[in-house]
Amino acid sequence: MTKNELVERVSKKVGLTKKSALSSVNAVFGNIRDSLAKGDKVVISGFGTFKVRNRTTRTGRNPQTGSSIKIAGHKLPGFTAGKTLKRLIK
Repeated sequence: MTKNELVERVSKKVGLTKKSALSSVNAVFGNIRDSLAKGDKVVISGFGTFKVRNRTTRTGRNPQTGSSIKIAGHKLPGFTAGKTLKRLIK
């Protein structure tokens, strides 16, 4: 499903115009993005949890030369599905 398809479904389900649905969807995603940028986690009951995960510095290998290289640690966004969502997918 694309963002446009999501907006269309939200507008039909809630009875909003597509413009209003688009701003609602953008507001939800924007708030999730802003919270993650601050380092906070976002818990949506019945759906899941968005949080920032830290990757530690590790040693990798250059596939062309075979020499070891140091890969710097960094932060990544992560999502963990909640129990209700997991049950629906099974």
